[in-house]
Amino acid sequence: MAIHIDTPIQFLKGVGPKLGDVLRKRQVETVSDLLEWYPRGYQDQRACCSISSLEVDQHVSFQAQVYRVNSVNIGRSRRRMHEIIVSDSTGKISCKYFRSPYRGYFERFSAGQQVRVTGKVIEYRGVKQFQHPVVEPIEDTLQEENKLLPLYTDTEGINPGRLRKIIALAIESLIENPAPAKLDVPEKFRRPVGVPDPLPDWLKDKYNLLTKSKALQLIHQPPPELGEEYLKFTSNAQKRIIFEELFWLELHLAFKRAGIVKEKAYQLQPKMEMVQKILSTLSFELTSAQKRCLQETITDLTKPHPMHRLLQGDVGSGKTMVALLACACVIENGYQACVMVPTEILAEQHYKNAKKLFAPFNIDVELLTGQMKASDKAKVYEKINTGKTKLCIGTHALIQKEVQFEKLGFVIIDEQHRFGVDQRLSLRKKGISPHFLVMTATPIPRTLAMTVYGDLDVSVIDEMPKGRQPIVTRKVFDNKRSKVMGFMCDQVKKGRQAYIVYPLVEESEKIDLKNAVDEFENLKLQYPQIRFGLLHGKMKSAEKETIMRAFRDGDIQALVSTTVIEVGVDVANANLMIIEHAERFGLSQLHQLRGRVGRGEHKSYCVLILGYAVSEESKQRVEVMERTNDGFKVSEADLEIRGPGQFLGTKQSGLPGFKMANLIRDLKVLQLARQAAFELVSLDPELSRKEHQLISENIKLNKDKIVG
Repeated sequence: MAIHIDTPIQFLKGVGPKLGDVLRKRQVETVSDLLEWYPRGYQDQRACCSISSLEVDQHVSFQAQVYRVNSVNIGRSRRRMHEIIVSDSTGKISCKYFRSPYRGYFERFSAGQQVRVTGKVIEYRGVKQFQHPVVEPIEDTLQEENKLLPLYTDTEGINPGRLRKIIALAIESLIENPAPAKLDVPEKFRRPVGVPDPLPDWLKDKYNLLTKSKALQLIHQPPPELGEEYLKFTSNAQKRIIFEELFWLELHLAFKRAGIVKEKAYQLQPKMEMVQKILSTLSFELTSAQKRCLQETITDLTKPHPMHRLLQGDVGSGKTMVALLACACVIENGYQACVMVPTEILAEQHYKNAKKLFAPFNIDVELLTGQMKASDKAKVYEKINTGKTKLCIGTHALIQKEVQFEKLGFVIIDEQHRFGVDQRLSLRKKGISPHFLVMTATPIPRTLAMTVYGDLDVSVIDEMPKGRQPIVTRKVFDNKRSKVMGFMCDQVKKGRQAYIVYPLVEESEKIDLKNAVDEFENLKLQYPQIRFGLLHGKMKSAEKETIMRAFRDGDIQALVSTTVIEVGVDVANANLMIIEHAERFGLSQLHQLRGRVGRGEHKSYCVLILGYAVSEESKQRVEVMERTNDGFKVSEADLEIRGPGQFLGTKQSGLPGFKMANLIRDLKVLQLARQAAFELVSLDPELSRKEHQLISENIKLNKDKIVG
């Protein structure tokens, strides 16, 4: 049968029903899906190396034979580490795996088998090794010599060689020798010939882009002489696919931006009397960065269309003060404001600060959280609905249908990456196009923020308040814990306080990690001279508040906690942060936790205790923490280690799951795609021109993939 772009995958020659089922499990439904299963990298088989010549940090691909396959328990846990030891005439090297790519992966290998190993050489405790490399049996050495061989994500039930063959058949059927169009079929029923190209000719010409069909062919069958370009993802073929993926994101943001400008908002007057009075009561002066960001925010509030601004700032830089001062301007104009935060502890803390700030003006400030009694919630609903409450601070309880503001003019979302898109939209709908400010203590490089959050203006507090000292950060392994606890005892004797953070609340049968509840009891027995407290997310709101009050007042000297204290907890006398199983935390999370100390006059410390089987990625994270206190440098490293999809949160940010694009590596292409998208929206905002028809159809088909 003739093969078309939308032909079901099982009808492609060499596939059939059984392999079709395997591919469909990987969301490969059609021939088009198969061609868009892009290589995640390439094996450069033109240059081989020996095991003895391997150097640390080198990306290599070489032939060897399997010496032994092992599987052992990790420390005292039930988790297992798998190992494939490979050898050649010059030596041996270990390939270690802390998770299996798929069931039966290691059963494929046996002693003496010829394999190809592709990966990055690392050094762990003085020994060179690989962690999670690609190891493939060599089935036909002669056929694959002197090639740039595409590498695809491992999929159970299909070996890489067979996958390459069926992709080659798809290219031959669809690109090299496509089926002719049947002109006797009515136009609306005609199937597309070859690979449709959604990008118009004028755009491809302007940005020097290949056709989509040529790009697909070259990506799966790269010319060996262009090996360096393909290995670095800088070839023209890769650039074309990367450009298109980023173009859809930027086009969505361009249309969204155009829609915001069309919306009508409550246009405020730049009233600053209340702001100035509040500033005169503060015991400190705003930093120049805070003043600049406040002015940018208030300027936006006076525009006829709704403000959509992202306020970035490191932990402790004073974002909340800027936001509350902006609220004062809104309230003075006769409108209501609300602040949504991710945790009850943070909501309660913001509520107390706001209440104190607005007390001289008799402004009604209310707190709304999910743990409140129904009767107390009802009272708050009434005050909000009638307009008596001018500022409400709460958790996701703010988006409940019972919450109806009389005149909501300003919405603030703190730690915006913690909330899903739907939650943010629900809160926006509480007012008639209210002004919108989102805040984050996860700094994103400015260029990237302006591009990814293309519908938002960006303000950055890039200056810390005077007197903030850098926090000394050190990593230690589990066997040095007693020394760390001894250091904690010394600090407590000097009158300081400490946090001890664990990744779990209670013991897990599946994961062998220390947990907050058990360790709290152990620590009380081991160090009876110290007053310990326990805090975790499963506690009731009243319990948490009692514990936090005792810690703030100094009645608790060391607080054993989970990550519930990650955001917003502020105790100036606490100068020591101990994080158990630091390898289990993300870099951004580690930085947030560290930010709980260093808020007073005393020298502060953060100790990262590592458990067993620390991966290369975990090691990179803690080394970054030791190296810098700068949140922007931490975030750049986090982006490099984790990749943008995980860093920004695909679901939370509305970011699509890119198949090839990388927002850091491909930043220059991203900026070009943004320029092209905004140019297209300006040129043809309705996408009514014939050459833009495929773009319009693509947006309609994929509108659920990018939201925001």
